[in-house]
Amino acid sequence: MFRQIRDDINSVFDRDPAARSALEVLFCYPGLHAVWFHRFAHWLWIHQLYFLGRLMSHLGRFLTGIEIHPGATIGKRFFIDHGMGVVIGETAEIGNDVTLYHGVTLGGVTWDKVKRHPTLEDKVVIGSGAKVLGPFTVGRGAKIGSNSVVVREVPPNATVVGIPGKIVLASEGARDGRPDLEHGKLPDPSATAIACLFDQLKGLEQKYDALHKEHQELKQRFVDANPKS
Repeated sequence: MFRQIRDDINSVFDRDPAARSALEVLFCYPGLHAVWFHRFAHWLWIHQLYFLGRLMSHLGRFLTGIEIHPGATIGKRFFIDHGMGVVIGETAEIGNDVTLYHGVTLGGVTWDKVKRHPTLEDKVVIGSGAKVLGPFTVGRGAKIGSNSVVVREVPPNATVVGIPGKIVLASEGARDGRPDLEHGKLPDPSATAIACLFDQLKGLEQKYDALHKEHQELKQRFVDANPKS
């Protein structure tokens, strides 16, 4: 247990440059507190103490602003940065070294009592405000951009942005060490498409100018050849 607590604290230092001391992390990081509340709530849940598990989860939500259903399965060194507004559903499964930012939802798309929430493999990073909805898998090392809405499976090491989420970077190989947190540098497919349209429009304008110039020259030649017409 103490080894796990130490790993949790170290994971904060690894992924948040604002962390300055173990005391600060221990008392001032709601994402860390939410994970600890969840571990106790999950223990109660798997021992069929459902009401107590939900009560502990509700207490953690009240104190941290992070709602994690006690039935969710969470791996080691899970880090929630800031955390306010994070919602993790009952059948969600989260691997090791996963990072979520504030406002993330791991939600479902059905009312049936089946596996209805996503599975995040190891070292996944999900940007603030993103929604991952459905019982599919987000592959190891994948990265989901801020405010994206993902409703389909994501392959390992892919980068997804947009509504609905689209893969904008394919596999780049395994990522070792700390996760890449620079989700603010993700490409913008909409901006790229608009830029391509502007390029095409510029090309059409150049062709029009050339044709217009050629037409004027032909017209002038006709006038010069037929001065009385």
